[in-house]
Amino acid sequence: MTAQVDYLVVVFTATSGASGELLGSDEKDLVQLVWQLVDVKNKKLGRLNELFIKPDLSDLTEEKEKDVVEESVVENGSGADCVFTASNLESALNLFHLQLTNEVNSTGAGTSVCLCTDGQLHIRQVIHPEAASKNILVPDCFYSFFDLRKEFKKHSPSSDLRALNVHTMADSLSIPVDVATWDPSALLDPSAILPPEIALQQVHSLANIVLAMLSEPISHTFSNPERVSEKFETGTCSKMEKVCDNTVIRARGLPWQSSDQDIARFFRGLNIAKGGAALCLNAQGRRNGEALVRFVSEEHRDLALQRHKHHMGNRYIEVYKATGEDFLKIAGGTSNEVAIFLSRDDQIIVRMRGLPFTATHEQVLAFFSPGEGLKETCPVSGGKDGILFVRYPDGRPTGDAFVLFTSEEHAQCALRKHKEILGRRYIELFKSTAAEVQQVLNRYSSAPLIPVAPAPLVSVLPAVSLLPSPGGVRDCLRLRGLPYTASIEDILTFLGEFTHDIRPHGVHMVLNQQGRPSGDCFIQMTSAERALQASQRLHKHVMASQRGANSRYVEVFPCSTEEMGLVLMGGSLSHTHTHIHTRSRSGTGLSPPPCLSPPSYSFNPAPPVLPTEAAAALYPPIGQVLLTPRPLPPGHAYYPGSAQLYMNYTAYYPSPPGSPTTVGFFPSSLSSPGGLVRMPGLTYNSNGVKDLINAVQGYQYAPEDALMHAHGPVHAHDPARTLLTQPKEWVCI
Repeated sequence: MTAQVDYLVVVFTATSGASGELLGSDEKDLVQLVWQLVDVKNKKLGRLNELFIKPDLSDLTEEKEKDVVEESVVENGSGADCVFTASNLESALNLFHLQLTNEVNSTGAGTSVCLCTDGQLHIRQVIHPEAASKNILVPDCFYSFFDLRKEFKKHSPSSDLRALNVHTMADSLSIPVDVATWDPSALLDPSAILPPEIALQQVHSLANIVLAMLSEPISHTFSNPERVSEKFETGTCSKMEKVCDNTVIRARGLPWQSSDQDIARFFRGLNIAKGGAALCLNAQGRRNGEALVRFVSEEHRDLALQRHKHHMGNRYIEVYKATGEDFLKIAGGTSNEVAIFLSRDDQIIVRMRGLPFTATHEQVLAFFSPGEGLKETCPVSGGKDGILFVRYPDGRPTGDAFVLFTSEEHAQCALRKHKEILGRRYIELFKSTAAEVQQVLNRYSSAPLIPVAPAPLVSVLPAVSLLPSPGGVRDCLRLRGLPYTASIEDILTFLGEFTHDIRPHGVHMVLNQQGRPSGDCFIQMTSAERALQASQRLHKHVMASQRGANSRYVEVFPCSTEEMGLVLMGGSLSHTHTHIHTRSRSGTGLSPPPCLSPPSYSFNPAPPVLPTEAAAALYPPIGQVLLTPRPLPPGHAYYPGSAQLYMNYTAYYPSPPGSPTTVGFFPSSLSSPGGLVRMPGLTYNSNGVKDLINAVQGYQYAPEDALMHAHGPVHAHDPARTLLTQPKEWVCI
């Protein structure tokens, strides 16, 4: 639409929640719609219309319901020429379209109509998101509109677009404005509900501004309106393409079965770039609930950030800023074969997983062909050209393939063959996206796309056990299933009379890899008897959190200091360790790290403990791969300062008051620095320093045990701990 339209419709919306610059950010329903027709050619104003949408009263009490009814009666006596009432959003939009069409036809001066609003929020953040969440079809007139602020800025380039509002535009055009007209810049609380009469005054002022811009000396032409994308366009993205950092967001918390179309529906009203929705996969190639979304401009990205914690079904979605590099890692590709495969428009992609390594194109085509006596058909688009096998760089098949179908009906028919047999294996079928095709191909054809944590350290020392001895004094408590919003004060309140039996700084909350509470907590008690009494009395009692409305029952178990130390140092307790004590790392129940999309992991190379020359002279094979321990300042003797602690899985959470707040703090009474121990006699198939770290992880050594040698005396209570007298073959650093 390049020529000037015949009519402009000034539209203003109000919700039952926030207004102003926060309009639509709280997912509140539309309750008021006001509009006025402007005849562009004759420069005349039509009647002022007001439409009320009845709110959903299902969750309101009787008192609130009475208030709403009484308020609507008062509103009907406002200054609008015509007042309408609708029972829901769908009927309201249809009524708006019907009344607008009748008024245009009765005027008879033209047929082309376009909406005009004060900013982007009324159309993009109110009408389209609510309609999408309720599966309502929006009339065509809501897919194009003029932003009056941008039109005004064309004649006043020095104006700040974000600072413009009805008052500033009216003052610049010397248009008198009613003193009672609402000024968003003067509103102290932008989350306050907009008074109903303000919407009428706003529309009246906006209509006068439009007339002033159409008249001399400005004579503005309203052409090239804003567009709202009706459909998400799939497409490909090259790794060589430049993606602006200010146009990408990361959405987290998606349902695992969600598709790129579901993401586009969540951001309905905002224009996503072609192929701009990329679902992230974890290290196992499965969707991890995250997606990267690329928008056409920074303005749309900023509006998307306002939908943080909006809902997709029953789940709320977190929205954060991301970079163009993040998007290219997921959606970018370099393969010409993939580009040709994805070049066909309006194709539905289905992913096949678990194929036999000897599967051929003919077998895949036969798999989707109708069986005997079946009428359903799901022909593959393009025959053999519509099948893409995923292979390793050396040409070996991975067992994955992508298949194209021409329509949604054929794709749904194909998905009904989920877990049917091909050869001797059942095949898993999933609806896929172009970005997922690129991501899977990138993963198998080059280096791992998503960095993952190192593989679990496998111990080959037969006499070493990572689990604590089952005979320790169980003078600690383990609380499991805490509310994620629980604080130290909530835990102390839950313990009640047993609070007096907690040792100083004896509350330790376990955090996960992202630094969030894991729901576990360890408490050091003064005696094993009090720990046992607390567990018997408080087990499965309900704990409430002061920072949240949720409450959960908590499991309380007695445990030993060694068991607590094992979890805090990076492991997790196994329920069977008391029966099987001497076993390998794989049976200790140590938790593997979670698999997240980038940039959740970043493993930067750590500098060596010793200078390169000194390390090579001391122990050439190992000196170049030594890891750097955390600096351990002296303090209380809860965690030994000489131990090299590697916190890959959990984080230490000190309790107030007086405890440090940094994760890297581990109190110790030892003033001596860490020690480098030489251990001759290791097995020949040892993996070097990884096995040594694996062997000592989770153990707490006394000061006299810090020096170890293979020929020293052995502890009677723990054969894995060898005491060192001062021989010739140890070096202390």
